[in-house]
Amino acid sequence: MGITTKLDSNSGTLHIEVSGRFDFGVHQQFREATNLSDNGVKSIEVDLGKTDYMDSSALGMLLVLRDKVGDNKNAVRIKNAKPEVRKILEIANFDKLFTLT
Repeated sequence: MGITTKLDSNSGTLHIEVSGRFDFGVHQQFREATNLSDNGVKSIEVDLGKTDYMDSSALGMLLVLRDKVGDNKNAVRIKNAKPEVRKILEIANFDKLFTLT
């Protein structure tokens, strides 16, 4: 449970996978993961396929990540969200701020 990261240096993509609960309890791990985006990363994929729950602090972390890459909707892609997690993202209009796949 927690955050795992992988940096694909060929494509310049940072992969962040969140397992279990995406809440303030993983704040520090998520922040450390996003600090990797300072190393020439062109895009970031946040994989929520193993995320069981997310709260408003998770939404805040995603917004901070978006600000970090310069408000480019296509620079951060959220993928594999389970229906209940995707519903939270859509209710918060995150589908307008991020690419959801």
